[in-house]
Amino acid sequence: MDITLIIPAHNEEKHIGGCIESAQKHAAGKFKEILVIDNASDDRTAEIAASYAGVRVVRESHKGLTHARQAGYEAATTEYIAYIDADCRMPDLWFSVAEKHFEKYPDTVALTGPVQYFDGPMYLRALVEFVEWIALPVAYWVAGYLIIGGNFIIRRDAVAAVGGFDKSISFYGEDADIARRVAKVGPVYLRMHMVIYTSMRRFMHDGIIRTSSNYTVNFVWHKFFSKSYTHVYTDVR
Repeated sequence: MDITLIIPAHNEEKHIGGCIESAQKHAAGKFKEILVIDNASDDRTAEIAASYAGVRVVRESHKGLTHARQAGYEAATTEYIAYIDADCRMPDLWFSVAEKHFEKYPDTVALTGPVQYFDGPMYLRALVEFVEWIALPVAYWVAGYLIIGGNFIIRRDAVAAVGGFDKSISFYGEDADIARRVAKVGPVYLRMHMVIYTSMRRFMHDGIIRTSSNYTVNFVWHKFFSKSYTHVYTDVR
């Protein structure tokens, strides 16, 4: 695959090294380039990322996840671009699942998978993962599309066809927005075995009910009203 890995990062000095190392270990030589989008960080994120061979740091001074996603899209030159979060850890099967999917379904414009968790209480991790395995396929079936923002691959020409990422969206609903729009270009797929691991820090900070509600409400709002419901979010570091 002709693919670039993009990692948006705002003040992620605690996690960015582990994220890069997991990608380099479990997808060794698969990515043409790894781009870390230093999204207005004022810590050592850029310095740490730049210390890894094969990683290019792109500075995006306008803080915001969609600004970082757009900067990554504009900096990449490959046919496909993959997005994961800076607190993610890529497991060994992630790339092979994706590669096999695109070989079988070359018309795919976007592919996504669930997130599981490497920290937090075991009971809470198990509960969230159990709910995901029910809720995500249902949401995908009902809407006809789904993208999990911390775990997806998308074709650059599909992003171009819909005018890029909507930079007016601050955080919640940004993945629902791009999923809804690129689904008009071609098929978007959910593969439940394309799992990536991430931190449970937002669930721990905001609480499971509030966090789950924010994601769910904004997904539904984009489905029916083509805009986000929630416009305020908290940086959790």
